[in-house]
Amino acid sequence: MKTDYLAHGKLLLSGEYAVLDGALALAVPTGPGQRLSIRDGERGALQWIGREMDGSVWLEVRFTRDEILKPLAPKDFPSDPRERLLYLLQAAGALQPGFLNRLAGCRVETHLEFPREWGLGTSSTLVANIAAWSGADPYDLLAKTFGGSGYDIACAAADGPIFYRQMPGGRLVEPAAFHPPFAGQLKFIYLNQKQDSREGIRRYREQGKPPSSELEEVSRLAAAMASAGDLEDFRRAVDRHEELVSGWLGLRPVGERLFPDFDGSVKSLGAWGGDFILAAGGSSPETYFRARGYETCLGYAQLVRT
Repeated sequence: MKTDYLAHGKLLLSGEYAVLDGALALAVPTGPGQRLSIRDGERGALQWIGREMDGSVWLEVRFTRDEILKPLAPKDFPSDPRERLLYLLQAAGALQPGFLNRLAGCRVETHLEFPREWGLGTSSTLVANIAAWSGADPYDLLAKTFGGSGYDIACAAADGPIFYRQMPGGRLVEPAAFHPPFAGQLKFIYLNQKQDSREGIRRYREQGKPPSSELEEVSRLAAAMASAGDLEDFRRAVDRHEELVSGWLGLRPVGERLFPDFDGSVKSLGAWGGDFILAAGGSSPETYFRARGYETCLGYAQLVRT
């Protein structure tokens, strides 16, 4: 037996939080993703090894056949890595009868192509790969486990930038003609801390749904960012987006909070408070951010799958 799967990571350029309430979002898949490989293994058991980008093992577990075949019990999604993985596999089995019977005797290895702490989709790429292996619908599997809008699942299989929108009974996923002539002036900076997306969603929900007019404006901003012909138009859309989300969450934008003297625009990507930000424009952004302790400063072409 020899089977391999690959899912791409994700970055949400616009529509954070608002995508949960039907706003149009602009997202890009990353070049780095996560691979899942299945080989013959120990008879009667499932061996699972999760590897970091450098090949070191971050998770090594073994499940007996009885554990695997236990019916999925309704409960909160576990936080323990072993229990979470088992729950994910059992959820796939609930969606695709017969899948669990194929697991005993397999040795599975996952291999991340980006540092796990970067928040580029360790979970979403795993969901996408397990869905591909099992034959389950990846969006249904996400809904049964981690939850969320599903844009990250769309990115996992995307070849380039996409527009994403949740719709009653489904979703819209279509290619976005986002090929900015100013791509060289876009940088992705890691904030040296991972943000919990589930916690970010909880905070957003506590504030109440934004006005429909503002959700519609977010949709227009996604289109404006994708079609911007120059950096200044792009920056205007970015700045307005930050202003809107700041008002919903009651939080100061990251540019105002951490980088008030930066001479470009700064935008949070995904849940506010961690992971990556986008810097647009500015003079010598690499020098600026690294001087402030943010060593990971990547160009658009370095990170985005195009």
